[in-house]
Amino acid sequence: MVAHLITLKLALLRNGLRRNVAQLVGLIVASLYGLGLLFLAVLGLILLRLVNAGIAGPIVVLGGSALLAGWTFAPILVSGVDLTLDPGRFAPYPIPLSRLLVGQALGGLIGVPGVCTTVALASTTVTWARDPLTFVAGVLGAALALGLCVVVSRLVASAVTDLATSRRFREGSRMVMMVPIVLLGPIVGLAIRGMETNLDAMRALAQVLAWTPFGAPLGVPAAVAEGHLPEAFVKLLIAAASLVLAAWAWSRALARALVTPASRASSGSRAGRRGLGPFGWMPASPGGAIAARALTYWVRDPRYGTALIIVPLVPVILFFSSAQQHQSNLFLLSGPLAAFLLAWSLATDVSYDSTAFSLHLTAGVRGRADRWGRALALMTFALPGAVVITLVPFAVSGRWDLLPGYLGLALGVLLSGSGLASVVSARFTVTVPLPGESPFKRPPGNTTQTFLVQIGGLVTLGLLVLPEIVLVAFSASTGQAGYGWVSLLVGIVLGSALFVLGITLGGMWLDRRGPEVYASLVRSG
Repeated sequence: MVAHLITLKLALLRNGLRRNVAQLVGLIVASLYGLGLLFLAVLGLILLRLVNAGIAGPIVVLGGSALLAGWTFAPILVSGVDLTLDPGRFAPYPIPLSRLLVGQALGGLIGVPGVCTTVALASTTVTWARDPLTFVAGVLGAALALGLCVVVSRLVASAVTDLATSRRFREGSRMVMMVPIVLLGPIVGLAIRGMETNLDAMRALAQVLAWTPFGAPLGVPAAVAEGHLPEAFVKLLIAAASLVLAAWAWSRALARALVTPASRASSGSRAGRRGLGPFGWMPASPGGAIAARALTYWVRDPRYGTALIIVPLVPVILFFSSAQQHQSNLFLLSGPLAAFLLAWSLATDVSYDSTAFSLHLTAGVRGRADRWGRALALMTFALPGAVVITLVPFAVSGRWDLLPGYLGLALGVLLSGSGLASVVSARFTVTVPLPGESPFKRPPGNTTQTFLVQIGGLVTLGLLVLPEIVLVAFSASTGQAGYGWVSLLVGIVLGSALFVLGITLGGMWLDRRGPEVYASLVRSG
């Protein structure tokens, strides 16, 4: 049965590559990328054979811990990618649980990640080929680490079987995946700087991880190489006990997934949902109804969340950028930049409606009510969000004297930008993923027009908030707090005026161009 499951996995992989050219190209790209990383890892592990065990040990433990962490979280972030390992698909067949466990464990190693992980862990035995006892410990540690990678990943996959059937969960997990991708530069820079400036901290982290299931398997040969045999024995017990416990938990989770498939378990997951949500507390008016609907989309439609995933990460990105360029003022711009991203998101709100925009036309909704509703939905979270993000760099740097000016600039950008976006979205529509499609899909469309609209909007917004920019520059250069307080006043007053003006003009334009806007949405859909 185990051999049959492995043969089935290979057959499905082969047939998928024959049928789907994109999947074949993706596998080739992933293989080349994996081979490149694997070459560097193997070369590094071989070179570690030549250095002192006190240096090689922490490096191997840190690398092994990161590897196991990757295997642990991968089933959550890429759930549903490998359907041949989905426990629910084996529910109709009377396969003994023990054989299914072994078959799925070996099947999990078939593929680019499994092969690369196996070769990398096998290469750690070269690092510890210093004497017979250390080599044996290295082989045991590599085997336990490989077993933990596979078993823990299968345990997590079985545990999230119910969640994996939810489209919102799948899209949400992909959004989470974007966070480390967006922060890849700061993470790498921090790791390199940390290794260069604080080797003791990295060594201390490795010592802590070596006593956890993440680092204990590869901490065993390191302890043996340094002559700490009792410590190595305890770490070996920790690794073995972790593998046994994970295997037991996996068997229980797999047994439950086989008895209660996800489709059945999730059928009544939302039966207890009650209440009207935003429709219960928004104003009882056309604008309030549109605001409630738009706010519901902001919460439940992954296309909206994906577009703004970078907003809370802006302070982190600018912090590391300013540290590398030694420009502290760049970090202080976190609030205005986040405000721009939030405000300009209104420019695509009508495009996300797609053909559902016809409801506004058939119901006779005035353009002003449409503009007010969408802007009100945005302001419910954008206004406090922009204020909080603006406060972050000043709380870190302690330069509270500049806060009023930058806060006025952030509020001016948010209010003026929302008014400008209300006008732009009444005239131009952009090509976006259709409702129900993946937010990461990039459909073909008029990219030139979209680019020009983005550039034109940025330049126009810069002119609208020019008074706030000038006042902030005076406040920062002269050190006089009065300019900052004037900037705050101008940002609120002028921004509010432009906000109302933009909604009014956008509403008038939408009243005249409603059918044309709908026609463009139908063509793009």
